[in-house]
Amino acid sequence: MFLGIDIGTSSSKGVLVDRDGTITARAERAHGVSTPRPGWVEHDAETVWWAEFRALVGDLVRTDDERRGLEGLAVSGIGPCLLPADGEGNPLRPAILYGVDTRATVEIAELNEELGAEAVLRRAGSPLTSQAVGPKLRWLARHEPQVYVRTRMVLMASSFLVHRLTGRYVLDHQSASQCVPLYDLRRREWATDWADAVAPGLPLPELAWPTERVGQVTREAAAATGLPAGLPVTTGTIDAWAEAASVGVRAPGDAMVMYGTTMFLVQVLTDPRPHPGLWGTCGTWPGTYTLAAGMATSGAVTDWLRRLVGGEFGDLVREADAVPVGSRGLILVPYFAGERTPLFDPDARGLLAGLTLGHGRAELYRAALEGIGYGVRHNLDAMAAAGGRAGRLVAVGGGTKGGLWTRIVSDITGLPQQLPAETVGACLGDALLAAEASGIDTADWNPVVATVAPDPEHSAGYDEYYRHYRALYESTRETAHFLADQQRRAAR
Repeated sequence: MFLGIDIGTSSSKGVLVDRDGTITARAERAHGVSTPRPGWVEHDAETVWWAEFRALVGDLVRTDDERRGLEGLAVSGIGPCLLPADGEGNPLRPAILYGVDTRATVEIAELNEELGAEAVLRRAGSPLTSQAVGPKLRWLARHEPQVYVRTRMVLMASSFLVHRLTGRYVLDHQSASQCVPLYDLRRREWATDWADAVAPGLPLPELAWPTERVGQVTREAAAATGLPAGLPVTTGTIDAWAEAASVGVRAPGDAMVMYGTTMFLVQVLTDPRPHPGLWGTCGTWPGTYTLAAGMATSGAVTDWLRRLVGGEFGDLVREADAVPVGSRGLILVPYFAGERTPLFDPDARGLLAGLTLGHGRAELYRAALEGIGYGVRHNLDAMAAAGGRAGRLVAVGGGTKGGLWTRIVSDITGLPQQLPAETVGACLGDALLAAEASGIDTADWNPVVATVAPDPEHSAGYDEYYRHYRALYESTRETAHFLADQQRRAAR
């Protein structure tokens, strides 16, 4: 048996999987985030990451037979994030989360000036944005120097748990490549000169690949978790890449579209393809790279609309399915929380264009699904411009259920989407990584069971709408930025 556990933004999930890839147990624990100030988004590593890991182990491994049958485990988690810890791995403050935490804007501008934005993109593979770890380290040194001087470990969710379990201070290459600008993407090693400039005096972790075994559960960790001492532990990685692994996205040209509260895309490449509007990273397996993209909202918009107009999701989907392509002349721009890729504009704002008194909730709901579909196409266009045109698209996440949303996205992009048997998420990918570390062939773990094909007639109809969707941002950007500033003033 193999154990996989993932620490997400709003919940932690785990699975117990046998050698054939059959899930024999599942568990989930919900949690929230802390937002102590505007732009700050944090997790407490002890009460969220460690406590929920231990709870999930208890939920999943209940008998002595299951305990004796364990061959390995891997963990994944949200990232890139920053948890400063002392020399024993004890957290010194709450973890600063990934791109949703925007506190380091001044530091981003400073580092772009000092290192050169083009040089950063060329060497690190990604631009400096709120997603990057480097600016947050500089923010920590400037604003919390009493924490910084005590910091001896820079951890993420997965590496924190690996350290607790094994005592090793190690980070996987994929996660490290998102510590912009501390990692040299082409050399696949720490950029020590830039690391010294950005975070002087901080020891950086050893590097390993997500499928490498990096240690064993210690006696102390066994006593704390109920896991058997000596159980092999695999490095693991960031959750979206573990989820891509769970659905077989591993060959060059493979891409994952993850339908959730936000939309996330990962595409596998054979070499780095830096693009100023995307994240370029190491891949999960040696010799691979990826391009990644993330929209700031997707399911968050449909949930907001459901609460606004009333009704259940099933009713809204059925009503929207009866509305023709284009929502009877509506375009929704889904930048309700700014936008990440490929705009990197935190002051972008949502827009609904074309409203009349004749529109109802069915048209509004379909327009929301279509607007998110236009955003997916925008990101896929950016990937293609970088030289990473998707050859195979796999759809995962809760938004794949019901069928309408995936059909709309395929119609807008003109691309078929494969649907796997299991969409439980990153925790299945973790178990798969642990199995591969044991030499298990996982090729048949999660087969494709259906394909959503685009309708050529619908695709032709969406082309003109997509052109206007792209034009709306450009033509309203100044107004959106003015309104975003007014919203900040009102919040203060």
